[in-house]
Amino acid sequence: MLAEARRKLPEADLRRGVAEHLPLEDTSFDAVWMSLVVHLLDRPRAFGEARRVLVGDGRLVVVTPDHDSFRRAWMAPLFPSYVTVEQARFPSRGDLEHELRGAGFARVSMTCVPIERRFSREHALERIRGRYASTFDHLSDEEYREGLARAERELPDPVEYLLELLVVVAST
Repeated sequence: MLAEARRKLPEADLRRGVAEHLPLEDTSFDAVWMSLVVHLLDRPRAFGEARRVLVGDGRLVVVTPDHDSFRRAWMAPLFPSYVTVEQARFPSRGDLEHELRGAGFARVSMTCVPIERRFSREHALERIRGRYASTFDHLSDEEYREGLARAERELPDPVEYLLELLVVVAST
């Protein structure tokens, strides 16, 4: 990914690093953006690092699925443990606020942004067959097979749902 980014942005200062230990100087950025990754991070450490590299009035923006939206997701009826698995992986609003305040952010605002999604039944089946999301790593082989079979029998065409993203802005 870094090689591709360098190809597309030859003049950019691109560096490899991890969110929990950023290879950047203190107070060197106006903003930090984390999109669809906080469920994969040691959030208290990553949020602390984001705070460290931000200037005094800088902002951290976090985009993540709304913890409460998983029960309404298109895959929820197909895989019985889907909601439990996802809610265990993704932070709630309360968890995010607590962790951000613990990292030194005094102001935290959250907005849910619903995005209408629509794709063909075949596209949905391709995604499931390809195990497109890390969710599938947390399902048993039996639940995966049964959910795929259920999808092949029951999915409508097209598949329509609301992707509910939580946009969090934290500042000092």
